[in-house]
Amino acid sequence: MRTLDDLLAEGVAGRRVLVRADLNVPLDSGTITDDGRIRASLPTLRRLTEAGARVVVTAHLGRPKGAPDPKFSLRPVATRLGELLGSNVTLASDVVGDSAKSTVDGLGDGDVALLENIRFDPRETSKDDGERGAFARELAALVGDGGAFVSDGFGVVHRKQASVYDVATLLPAHAGGLVLAELEVLRRLAGTPDRPYVVALGGSKVSDKLAVIESLLPKVDRLLVGGGMCFTFLAAEGLGIGDSLLEADMIDTCKRLLAESGDKIMLPADVVIADDFSADANTQSVLVAEIREQWKGLDIGPITADRYGAVLAEAGTVFWNGPMGVFELAPFAEGTRALARSIVDSDAYSVVGGGDSAAAVRVLNLPEDGFSHISTGGGASLEFLEGKPLPGIEVLERS
Repeated sequence: MRTLDDLLAEGVAGRRVLVRADLNVPLDSGTITDDGRIRASLPTLRRLTEAGARVVVTAHLGRPKGAPDPKFSLRPVATRLGELLGSNVTLASDVVGDSAKSTVDGLGDGDVALLENIRFDPRETSKDDGERGAFARELAALVGDGGAFVSDGFGVVHRKQASVYDVATLLPAHAGGLVLAELEVLRRLAGTPDRPYVVALGGSKVSDKLAVIESLLPKVDRLLVGGGMCFTFLAAEGLGIGDSLLEADMIDTCKRLLAESGDKIMLPADVVIADDFSADANTQSVLVAEIREQWKGLDIGPITADRYGAVLAEAGTVFWNGPMGVFELAPFAEGTRALARSIVDSDAYSVVGGGDSAAAVRVLNLPEDGFSHISTGGGASLEFLEGKPLPGIEVLERS
C-alpha cells in the first residue's frame, strides 16, 4: 500500500492532489457542534500544503438524496477548516461542474479547495459500476495529468463509492496518515490485544451490532452491554421492560447469545427510567426487575456503572462503541459519562469506536487524551472487527 510518505517523497510542489476526507460533522441550525472529524483531517492536509501541493478535498455531509440541498452544504465545514488551517479554503458551489473546475484552476501552491457535498451527485453512491466510474473520471480530471489521490476519510472506507473506491483505480492512490493510524489500531485489537480484553457496546439496536457481537465474543473476556439494545437482552431473560426500546424479532437471538456466552456478557443490574422521552421527564433509578409499566429505560443506572467500572479497572484492552444511554439529554448522560470516566481512569489500551461514542467524549467534556485512540469511523471500525472487507482499503492495497 502506497502511503502519504511515498507521495511526499516523490514531490508534490505544484501538483494537484485529490484528498477524500471525512468531514461529516453534526450541525445544529448550520452550526457545527463537534468538529472532531475536521480536526482529524488536519495533519494530512497540512503535510500536503506545506509541501506545496494544490489540494482538492472531497467530502460528504449527511444524506442528501443525490441532489443539491442547502441544509447539507459544506459551507460551514469550509469555514471551520479554513480557521483550523489558518488559511482560506475556497468552496466550489458544485461537485464537478464549472465552479469546481474554475476553483481548482485558481489554486496556487499550498492552497486548499473543497468541492461541494460529494453526495449531491447521485453517481457517488450508485450501485452501477459504470455510473460511479464515469463520475470518478470527472473527479480525476480535476487534478489532471500528474495528479494523485490520497484516501484519508477512514469513516467511509467501508463504502464502495466513487470518491472512495473508483477514483483510486484511476489516479496514483495513497493512504493518508489518518487511515494508516486507524488501521494500526484496529489491527492491534484484532490481533493479540493485552488481556483482559473488554468490549463495551451500546446503541439502540441489537440488530445493528449483532455481527460484531458474534465476531467479538470468542475473542473478548467481557462484553458490557448498554444503550437501548440492552432491553432486548433483558426481555430475553424474561424481564418486563415497560415501554423501553425492544426488537421483538431479536429476542431469540439474544437468548442464544446468552446461552452460548452468558459467562462473558454483562447486562445492566439497574437502569434509569422515565415517563417521557424528554429532558424534563420524571425519572427514577430502578433495578432491572422493577421497570415500571409504560416507563422507558433511557440509561444504565449507578449500580451498573460501578460494576462496569470495576471490570474496566482491571482491563488490559478496551474497545467502546455506543453510548450507554441517551447522553444528549442531561438526565440520561451519567451512564455514558461514568463508563467513559472509568476507561480514562484505567491503565488499559483504550479505543473509542467513533460515531456517537466519539461525539459523547466531546459533548460530555471528557479528556480526549485520556483514551489511547478515538476513531473517526464507527461503521468502518465495526466492519473491520467483524472481519468484513473494506473496499476503500482493498483498492489501496491493489494500487
